[in-house]
Amino acid sequence: MAELTLAYLESLSTGELIELAAGNGVDIPPGLDRTFIIEELLYLNHDLADKDGKTEETELNGINDRILQRHEFAEFMALPQQYHITFIDVIIRDPLWAFVFWEIKTHDRNFCESSDDFKGYCLRVIPLKEDSLQPDEAASFIVTVDTEDSARYLGLSPEDGRCFKVELCMLNRENRAVLAESRPFSLPRLIKPRPDDDLRAVYRNPLAQLSGVDHFSLVHSDDRPLRPRDSKG
Repeated sequence: MAELTLAYLESLSTGELIELAAGNGVDIPPGLDRTFIIEELLYLNHDLADKDGKTEETELNGINDRILQRHEFAEFMALPQQYHITFIDVIIRDPLWAFVFWEIKTHDRNFCESSDDFKGYCLRVIPLKEDSLQPDEAASFIVTVDTEDSARYLGLSPEDGRCFKVELCMLNRENRAVLAESRPFSLPRLIKPRPDDDLRAVYRNPLAQLSGVDHFSLVHSDDRPLRPRDSKG
């Protein structure tokens, strides 16, 4: 096979790329984006070049060329804006804050938003019992998000414990539907108050002060009281 370069492969149509890949034993799944086909062909070209007899010097030069070409390809290929899955995940920032990010795939979004009683999306934050990870439904609260939102910082109070999970929900007139839920996560400990201290001692910890504990408070809204979920979810 002739040496393949990024510039040459980019000049080919998608059909020609698929034909070239098939002719060299590369199995291309249906619907695969052309950028990934090009990447597979570049790697194939490098692997075949490695098998040719080379001196140590030419082999080192080949490694350098591969590094440069992969760097060129990485700059060319932008990250996708969506991964076409519905999910929610959490990154812990510190003992009081967590960064929550999510995606709703197009099919699910169209289904939700075409409903006559669609009322938006929300995040439901559920404290979990530390010993069993069972949900404390009574202490859960919701945070409404805009339809185009995909991330939010959440302030989490030590009064609700250290363990949580977050559900991504669709709201309607009567209830909510869970679209995705995060894995249970635990916030790092601040300090353990002494028996004669109240919980406010946690807020005086320097790490808590750095988190901005004095500047936020959690308000449990009475506008939309949460109701126990029935057996159908």
